[in-house]
Amino acid sequence: MVRTKMRVAMYYNNRDIRLEEIPTPRIGPGELLVKVLASGICGSDVMEWYRIKKAPRVLGHEIAGQIVEVGEGVKNYKVGDRVFVSHHVPCNTCHYCLNGNHTVCDTLRTTNFDPGGFSEYIRVPKINVDRGTFILPEEVSFEEGVFIEPLACVLRGQRLAKLKPAQSVFVIGSGISGILHVALARASGAGRVMASDINEYRLKSARQFGADEALSGEEVSSERIRRINHGRLADLVIVCAGSLHAYRQALECVDRGGTVLCFGLLPPGIDISFPFFDFWNDGIILLPTYGGAPIDIVQAIELIRAHRLPLAEMITHRFSLSETGIGFNLVAEARDSMKVIIEPQR
Repeated sequence: MVRTKMRVAMYYNNRDIRLEEIPTPRIGPGELLVKVLASGICGSDVMEWYRIKKAPRVLGHEIAGQIVEVGEGVKNYKVGDRVFVSHHVPCNTCHYCLNGNHTVCDTLRTTNFDPGGFSEYIRVPKINVDRGTFILPEEVSFEEGVFIEPLACVLRGQRLAKLKPAQSVFVIGSGISGILHVALARASGAGRVMASDINEYRLKSARQFGADEALSGEEVSSERIRRINHGRLADLVIVCAGSLHAYRQALECVDRGGTVLCFGLLPPGIDISFPFFDFWNDGIILLPTYGGAPIDIVQAIELIRAHRLPLAEMITHRFSLSETGIGFNLVAEARDSMKVIIEPQR
């Protein structure tokens, strides 16, 4: 029996996460109620400039759980099913979706589950049930299910960048997104894989999960990349740090005909200037990427099922719902943590 009230971690700001009690969502026809068993803290959750304008709210979008109630008319799911639920889902019928640009779909940008993953239960709206709920394979644990959403984002980025086997990759910023990019590039047959960060703990993690070389921020230069990469700059530079300096380094370190994948987000109002003639003359591609499309979610699940990536080893901290604030502090500090998971049923 599901209680009428549930606990949530309510976000006010990065330093103020409160354990509160709110009514457990009631589902309607076509909807699901899911017990959240694992919920990851994303780097975007601690981007205060982005989150605080909608506070107070319950955050959390990297979730895995179990269905405890099924609404009238739901045919493909039953109580007890282990699931991953996507918070944003596309319409699949608009101009953007039909042209393969699902992550700029208006529907995707306005859909969500209720209230957020840092809670004991979520209500899954009908549209999310229809195209955003995926059965977890038996080989995938709830903790590994937390990686489905961030891995889908990484998969989409490398898919759009058309990374080919034996091409060189340089990842700037070795937080969890950067580490996933490193691990995926290595698993996909990339040639030289390089990474950088300003934190020694993260540099050690980059080496652990597949980087041939991990450079501190001060060591990054075109000359250093050439020395590491057999005289050439990087075919693909992936920016996973939200700083202008990181983007300047990327433009310095990308090879002719190469691609800079813009994965890290800068706040609105910040403009980047660069030498246009060199950009034009060298055939550089600047490629933004956001989110994951449904195909990327399916591929992420299959990669995790096959244990192609050492995801469990990337988990550094597990906290109860009442300890969510500690987890936020760790992620915001960006020092001695990698993947931080909240277990709402504890």
